Amino acid sequence: MTRLHLVRHGPTHAKSMVGWSDLPADLSDSAQVSRVAGFLPADALVVSSDLIRAADTATAIADGRRRLPHDPDLREINFGEWELRRFSEIEAEDPHRIRAFWERPGEVRAPQGESWDQVAARVNAAVDRLIAAHTGCDLIIVAHFGAILTQVQRAENLTADEVFAHRINNLSVTEIHHADGSWDLVRINHLP
Repeated sequence: MTRLHLVRHGPTHAKSMVGWSDLPADLSDSAQVSRVAGFLPADALVVSSDLIRAADTATAIADGRRRLPHDPDLREINFGEWELRRFSEIEAEDPHRIRAFWERPGEVRAPQGESWDQVAARVNAAVDRLIAAHTGCDLIIVAHFGAILTQVQRAENLTADEVFAHRINNLSVTEIHHADGSWDLVRINHLP
């Protein structure tokens, strides 16, 4: 069995749509960072998205664990032309598309961005590669809200609309086990 420990990066405090922009994480809550590091298996391998907020969070919680190379396929959804813009600003310009993007996720995408189905396919492929390369291991995957939700969706066989009902807090742990092609969601959005 391969155990995935999906950790959402530390907060950016951005009040806009942050996807592929390389904003740093606020890791100043050293007590929370320590609790996360202490909660995770000591012998786990650590991998993260290549975006600095995930990579720095992975470094902060690694605590002597072996690091794997950053994986750009674990990035957040690409918001394209909506990147770093506020919801209200986008809604004023393109109300139908932004509402469809959140209310009927799947094929709808931001201009020059990714749809939910595209990000799920990208992240699923990355996680499948990690499982194939490290079968039977504990893997700590430091990633983003959307990337983590793609794995919850897959484990629970949810629609995109259903999975968006879940909350994934910064520095939370979502644990999913994989064995013989089956998925088991053990915990979601756990704050150690």
